[in-house]
Amino acid sequence: MTGGRLEGRVALVTGASRGIGRAVAKRFAEEGAHLILIARTQGALEELDDEIQKIGGHATLVPADLTDYAKIDEMGAAVFQRFGRLDVLVGNAAMLGILGPLGHTDPALWEQTVALNLTANWRLIRSFDPLLRQSDAGRALFVTSGAARGTKPYWGTYATTKSALETMIKIYAAEVAKTPIRVNLVDPGVIRSAMRAEAFPGEDPMTLRPPEDIAGVFVDLATPGETRNGQIIAAG
Repeated sequence: MTGGRLEGRVALVTGASRGIGRAVAKRFAEEGAHLILIARTQGALEELDDEIQKIGGHATLVPADLTDYAKIDEMGAAVFQRFGRLDVLVGNAAMLGILGPLGHTDPALWEQTVALNLTANWRLIRSFDPLLRQSDAGRALFVTSGAARGTKPYWGTYATTKSALETMIKIYAAEVAKTPIRVNLVDPGVIRSAMRAEAFPGEDPMTLRPPEDIAGVFVDLATPGETRNGQIIAAG
């Protein structure tokens, strides 16, 4: 694609094989970005790559589990060697964990949820901040949830990780405020997704907005002209 709002930008998207990540990846491709797509499932990434190629886009596929933190460091080195910079980082990958009383939460599942929803995003910052600083307008976007700002019973594991994510990202935004980097959080609201179906199995997904409806918000925040920093942007 040529002439888009992200023409020539290098953008990395985690959790890219489905849901919001998939919708954002396709929209970024339509806007001319070269994509680095990360997800655990190789087959799903290849299907997405086929769709991106059909619209004239280009992607580098990275099948990886983000809780393999050494792999994140390897990706940072590989992106530096190939591109010398990163223009856009989208931290989207997450898991629900379990809905239930905090006192009944399995320790292994708690640790797994914290590892993906929080620590993996810190590792992304640690590995890619130097590359965002090599961009003329580095942009980092992270997906949060309204659950982070509430005290809804039985949502303790997921809500805690998202609340901590919001604090971490706001601190990162403050640390880079005097640089060309801009860092924000996106709250997608109620969106048709596998995670939503997991949390609300009796809900009719066709009554919900598809993730494609909010992909434009990510494009706005990824552009070099975006000035907002350290904010939570409601996509709904």
